[in-house]
Amino acid sequence: MAILSKEEAKQILEKVISYSKADGLIANLNGNNSGNIRYARNTVSTAGENSDVTLGVQAYYGKKSGVATINEFDVASLEKTVRRAEELAKLAPENPEFMEPLPPQQYGGESKTYSEATAKITPEYRAQAAANSINPAAAKDVTAAGFLEHNHGFSAMMNTKGMFLYNQSTNVDFTVTMRSNDGTGSGWVTRDFNDVSKLDTAEASNIAIQKALGSRDAKAIEPGKYTVILEPAASAELLGNMFFSMGARQADEGRSFLSKKGGGTKLGEKMLDERVNIYSDPFNTEVPATPWTGDGQARQRLDIIKNGVVSNLFYDRYWASQKNVAPVPFPGNVIFEGGNASVEDMIKDTKKGILVTRFWYIRSVDPQTQLYTGLTRDSTFFIENGKIKHPVKNFRFNESPVIMLNNLETLGKQVRVGGNLIPYMKIRDFTFTSLSDAV
Repeated sequence: MAILSKEEAKQILEKVISYSKADGLIANLNGNNSGNIRYARNTVSTAGENSDVTLGVQAYYGKKSGVATINEFDVASLEKTVRRAEELAKLAPENPEFMEPLPPQQYGGESKTYSEATAKITPEYRAQAAANSINPAAAKDVTAAGFLEHNHGFSAMMNTKGMFLYNQSTNVDFTVTMRSNDGTGSGWVTRDFNDVSKLDTAEASNIAIQKALGSRDAKAIEPGKYTVILEPAASAELLGNMFFSMGARQADEGRSFLSKKGGGTKLGEKMLDERVNIYSDPFNTEVPATPWTGDGQARQRLDIIKNGVVSNLFYDRYWASQKNVAPVPFPGNVIFEGGNASVEDMIKDTKKGILVTRFWYIRSVDPQTQLYTGLTRDSTFFIENGKIKHPVKNFRFNESPVIMLNNLETLGKQVRVGGNLIPYMKIRDFTFTSLSDAV
C-alpha cells in the first residue's frame, strides 16, 4: 500500500475532508518504499527495506490548530483522526502567525521527479552495487565503507478550500569512503540521482580508491591564505548555509548578512562577483523538484542571484502578508551556473594552491557575515606549477561564502550534489587557520 495512485490517494483524502467540522482542514498523505545497503571493512553489515504510508490531519478554528497522524486507513480510523485533530485545535492557544490554507493554485506542469528504474531497484541490484565498490577496494589493499539508499515515494494534499495535489518521486543516494590499509590515506565520493541508471558505483568507488592511495603520507604545510580549487561537494554545504539565510524576515529583522545597518535589506544590491548566477527551477531535468511547497504554493523558475545581484529573498506567506508583497517560497533546488573548465584545467592553470575534496563539521561563527569554520577531509592536495605535487594534512578554515564568491577566479563544470547543481570553483585567498591531524 506504500505507493498509492493519484485516484487512490484522492479517495482517501476526500473521505477525510468530508468528516471535517472545524473551520477548515488540511490533510497530507505520504507514502514511501525505501531500501538500503551498508558496508564497512569491505563487508556488508546491514541491508533492508521499509514501506509506510502516513496520514497527517491539521484542523483549525480561527488561529487555533491541532494535528493528528495515523497509518491506518479504515473508515473508523480516518474519522477518529479528524476528531482528534479538532479536539487538539480547540485546546491549543492561538497562533498569531497562522495562515489559512490556500485555494487551488496554478502550477507550471509536472516535474520529472519519478524514475521507474529507481522505483524498481531490487535487493540484487543493491548487493551488486556494493560488490562493485568492495571488490576493487580489496584488490587495491584499500578498505571500503559505504551506504546506498533509494526511495520511491508519493505525497498528496487536500484541503477544505478545494486544493488537491499529488506527486511521485524517486531518489538514490550513494556515499563511499575508502581508507588505505596503512591508515594514512582517505578518499570519499558522493552521488545522488532521481534516475538510478545514471549511477555507477564502480566509477565512483574507483575515484575514492585513487584518492585514498594518492593521499597517503600527507605533508604538513603552513596554514594561511591559499588559492583553492573546491570540488562541488566541498562548497555545497557552505553555499547551502548561505541560501538558508536568505529569508526576507531574517533580513528585515536585522539577523542576516542581507540586513542593512539602520534597517532595510540588500535586495537588489550587487554583493558577489558578476559571474555568480544562481537560480531555482523545479522543472530542470537534471535536478527536478516537487513543483509545490508543503503548503501548496507553486514553485516556478526563480532567480536568486543574477550577475552578482541579490534578485530575490524568500517570503513565507505570513511575512509576505505583513510586508504587503507576494510570497516567495523557499526553492526545491539550487542551480549555480558554471563554466566549461574541468578540474584538470583548473589545476593546470594554478601556480600554487590547494585542491579540496570536501569540508565537514561546518559550524557558524557569525551569521551576519556568513562566517563559518570547519575542516577539510578525505584527500587534500597541494598544487604547484599546474600539477598536484603531494597530499597535505587537513586544515581548519574560517571563511564566508560571501567573501568566497567575491574572490572567484574560475567557474568550472556543474555537478549534481544533494539535488542541486554546483560547479567546480577556483577561489583566491581562502583562509586556512590551523592544521588537523585527522585523515
